[in-house]
Amino acid sequence: MAADPLRGRNVPEDAVQYSLFLTKPSLTDAEDNERKLLHLKEQILTCFANLLVQYIWQKQPFSLKYQPETGSVPAHIGGCTEFGDNVEDEWFIVYLLQQITKTFPELTAKVGDNDGELLLIEAADYLPKWLNPDNSENRVFFCSGQLHIIPCPSRPGEVGWSRDKVPTISQALALLASDREACLASSKIRSALQKKLDGFPDKIQTGFHRAHCFLPAGIATVLAQRPDLLAPAVSAFYLRDPVDLQACRSFRTFLPETRVLTSVTFTRCLFAQLRQQTFKPDRRSGYSLPPCTQPQYQAHELGMKLAHGFEILCSECRTPSSEPDAPASCNPQWKSFLESLKKNDYFRGELEGSKQYKELMTSAENVFKQSFLCTPSSCVKSPGEEVLQILQSSPYDLEELKKQEKHLPPQDSDSWLELTPQDLEQILQRRAGCGASGDLGRGTGERSAAGGEEEAEQEASYSLVAVTEGMKNFINTMSSYEGAELPWFQANDPFSFDADSVTSALDKLLGAKDEELDSDDFEEEEEEEEAEEAFGFSAPQKQSGAEALDGLKSYMDQMDQELRGTNVGKSFTLPEKQEDKEANPSGAPKARPSTEQEGEEIQPLDVDLNLVTNLLESLASQAGLAGPASNLLQSMGFHLPANSDRP
Repeated sequence: MAADPLRGRNVPEDAVQYSLFLTKPSLTDAEDNERKLLHLKEQILTCFANLLVQYIWQKQPFSLKYQPETGSVPAHIGGCTEFGDNVEDEWFIVYLLQQITKTFPELTAKVGDNDGELLLIEAADYLPKWLNPDNSENRVFFCSGQLHIIPCPSRPGEVGWSRDKVPTISQALALLASDREACLASSKIRSALQKKLDGFPDKIQTGFHRAHCFLPAGIATVLAQRPDLLAPAVSAFYLRDPVDLQACRSFRTFLPETRVLTSVTFTRCLFAQLRQQTFKPDRRSGYSLPPCTQPQYQAHELGMKLAHGFEILCSECRTPSSEPDAPASCNPQWKSFLESLKKNDYFRGELEGSKQYKELMTSAENVFKQSFLCTPSSCVKSPGEEVLQILQSSPYDLEELKKQEKHLPPQDSDSWLELTPQDLEQILQRRAGCGASGDLGRGTGERSAAGGEEEAEQEASYSLVAVTEGMKNFINTMSSYEGAELPWFQANDPFSFDADSVTSALDKLLGAKDEELDSDDFEEEEEEEEAEEAFGFSAPQKQSGAEALDGLKSYMDQMDQELRGTNVGKSFTLPEKQEDKEANPSGAPKARPSTEQEGEEIQPLDVDLNLVTNLLESLASQAGLAGPASNLLQSMGFHLPANSDRP
């Protein structure tokens, strides 16, 4: 079988691959399919231009390119975007695909990364048992904004595809076109995925971080026109090596004498990468930092790091051509693209010709060129070349930039970089479905005020009886060779009654009916009897149910007698007798020795008491860290409070 180019194993690491197919393509006219896909590509980029222009990508932007039919993969539009360390880029693309299929129902989307079907990973707790990474290929799609999964038929005549076979893209699309309702994912799977996408598109703005930086005037000019060039500069500094730093011993492009205070818009990932790295500049570079106690120390530090990143970018490229690029307005698609931006209030009421309007227009033209005009032969400029070209074509006024320092917007708080243990606990509880959705949005005072009430409610809500019952259910649950299953997984399955299975189970319990025996069976029985007689064994006599029960009881009594002389009994907690309770008014259980008199009656064990005792001792030995007892209890939905009896 030919390798499928859309398989997750072919996707680079830290990248997401996406494809948009025609749900009902023409089977005979390939040119008509190409014409429709190219037209839909223009409509998509125009419709979502407002979101794409304001977004800052970590490494590569979202892009759609026409891909002709290859093998079993029909013609489609799609792309592959590297998101690096910012996984939010990946989920923003998933949101875009969901909205694209909702706006254009004639399209069906498929998305995945190097881990496989990332949409299924997010809803792993609610997937049907038959679905796993080995048989999920070409089964998961976005249609009309909803998640669809090609089902596995449980009986003949049902819609679906056998779990043992991998459908092709064309076969999956045909099934989605003919019976879409049968392929719709369950409400729990769709809710789990939607919970991950909630917040978009507002999450774009909340994911930004605005900070003041002392930057060379050239960098301030570049970022005003091309905010997207911030990401490669941060990456160049973040991934620097000794060879890169050689270019920063003496700055040639961005001189420290031209620094001005300006406001820079980061994504939270870019800001964290720049902020959290400790770096001291070379004395020969001319960049020096003020004392840490100075209020503007962070602005100087961030600006110094950004200057190093931009200098590294420019040192790695050649001098750009003096010929300017063709303006975007020369392209016939520019008019509809611009109208869509105006319709979505992209220019925010700025007067045409104003400085802010021109900067927004430059960003829009850049996105248009990347989306509509970018071809393998034309997109050969590196980020450093683009920076140098902007510096060539856009001279700056240092005095004017210094005047703007008085009118900078306030910078955002970076308190989100600090994660307290309480915040981490809330994130884990929310991930497990037990936390409130708004806890992380509280301030420190609100968290501390609510902490006591939540702790009191938690201590009052848990029950040791529920813990023992949950553990018994877990032990008694029948699991397969794939691993232990949590008890509530089976409780969520629809109830079904199989008469044949019940009859078979009763036959095994009460004794199956006599079956017809052939000559080979008699020969085997004779051989077994001869072997038993040779070794001195006698064949067991057929016993009734009562006799078998009495025999089992005698075996257990004999086992108890043999264990009396060992230390096994010391490991259990035994209930006290009535006379012991009178002598020990505190009522605390104590371990009884197993070396009792021979005639003394063996005390029965309290299984629940020993279970709870061992669990609590195991939790206490973990000292608040993760361990087998806490992991097992949390997987079953039990969250025991901290041990307040120990310091």
